[in-house]
Amino acid sequence: MADPQWKPSTKAPLLWAVNAALMWLPVFVAQIVWAVVDGAWTTWPHVTAFAMSAALALAHVLVVPGWRYRVHRWEVSDTAVYTRTGWFTQERRIAPITRVQTVDTERGPIDRLLGLATVTVTTASSAGAVRIAALDTAVADATVTRLTEIAARNRGDAT
Repeated sequence: MADPQWKPSTKAPLLWAVNAALMWLPVFVAQIVWAVVDGAWTTWPHVTAFAMSAALALAHVLVVPGWRYRVHRWEVSDTAVYTRTGWFTQERRIAPITRVQTVDTERGPIDRLLGLATVTVTTASSAGAVRIAALDTAVADATVTRLTEIAARNRGDAT
């Protein structure tokens, strides 16, 4: 099988960077609280913890989103939905159209600010739903419409 051909939105790296930055925010708040309670901002444990956190956070915010964008792909055919995701551990998923049970869109607050959405294709698979993340809203809506039309033509047992 060839790899899926379609990329997420060009705004996907920004979405992933903002989400990563928000994930690191509690870590830095905890370090500030620790330093205030301890009363020593410049002791080696504080400086070391901050430096290590800053290095990891910068890598997570600046490197990982671009890496994920180079890996993430998706495609919808008349017979299946294909995805390739991940950055360190990569996963390829194929969901046959005849197994599709539901097709949903999800738009979190940051997604809405950036005009993005995630399409979730639920099947009877024990591996869980197939998610196509960080699509432009118009692309996500068109994908849901197309998947619904294809699924209606391909009556399977969806189990």
